[in-house]
Amino acid sequence: MLNSHDPSRHGSGPPEPLTDELAEAIPEGGAGLAALARRWALRLASVVLLTMAAVVLWREFHQLSLAAVVQSMNAWGHGRILLAIALSAFSFFLMGVVEWLGVRWSGASMPWGPVLAGSFVANAIAHSVGANLLVSGALRARLYDRYGVTLAQVAATTLFSGMSFAVGVAALGGAGLALSPARQIAATAIPLEVARSLGWALMVAVAAYVILCGVRKAPLRAYGRSLTLPSAGDAMAQLVIGIVDNGVAAAIIWLLMTSEAVHYQTFVGAYAVSAVAGLVSTVPGGAGVFEGSISALLPNASPAPLAAAFLGYRLVYYLLPLLVACLALAGDTIRRRGR
Repeated sequence: MLNSHDPSRHGSGPPEPLTDELAEAIPEGGAGLAALARRWALRLASVVLLTMAAVVLWREFHQLSLAAVVQSMNAWGHGRILLAIALSAFSFFLMGVVEWLGVRWSGASMPWGPVLAGSFVANAIAHSVGANLLVSGALRARLYDRYGVTLAQVAATTLFSGMSFAVGVAALGGAGLALSPARQIAATAIPLEVARSLGWALMVAVAAYVILCGVRKAPLRAYGRSLTLPSAGDAMAQLVIGIVDNGVAAAIIWLLMTSEAVHYQTFVGAYAVSAVAGLVSTVPGGAGVFEGSISALLPNASPAPLAAAFLGYRLVYYLLPLLVACLALAGDTIRRRGR
């Protein structure tokens, strides 16, 4: 848990409010110039990544006809469409499970139902809007305040959920890159040596995180703040749920690619790399960057089925949940004002 006032505490009770930390985070003087430079560097990096993605997408799909994409979408059949929607719903349910674990880790107490609903609204909107941690944290603060959840507990819950995604995508992608047969790696644009090195590095990093959570009882301290790590059990839960969640999300695209020859085990490696690229770009939903990265990493994939899979993925994993979440949030706002 986050704590800047009582660093000796471990897993007992909620963390202290973050108002002092927020005030301290406002840069002054030279620190302000450095912060400004970092912000501009991040913005420039986003533009560069988005431009590169646009070039890749144009190269791969500029000769693609709409009729070919529609034909690939027709090949899905009702079964694949329903399965893709079910996988999306299951992914959001897993996010809700992680949310409940994070709420408990933060020291707050909430019923299952509101936690699952709040997790869905926060994640569905944040996925599409971008700036996931900030947006989802703000939505959690609004939805959970009626249950007495503090801003510090919201921040801890958001951090816990983010770490579950991070270790899950790292472990899943690492295993895909490190353990896939060489002939499967050859179907991607990733050199075999790079795939193996990156894959093992990711899995070692994940193992180090879980081990650190198991052996480190004292909080981590830096810059006058401290962070109490989850228990070994919570870290393992983050890992397992994160792997399944990211695996389910990757399976949506792989399923909708229909007759593609890319093996799922290899595909998740490309998916993990692309998901991280999309997050780093700070583009809302990683739109363009995510698709461009996968297209570049899977040069042998047929353009029409791949483009159709991208569209289906955006529909069932982003747009449909966003619509439902916005309606739920609007309904909650109306009920609040009516009281």
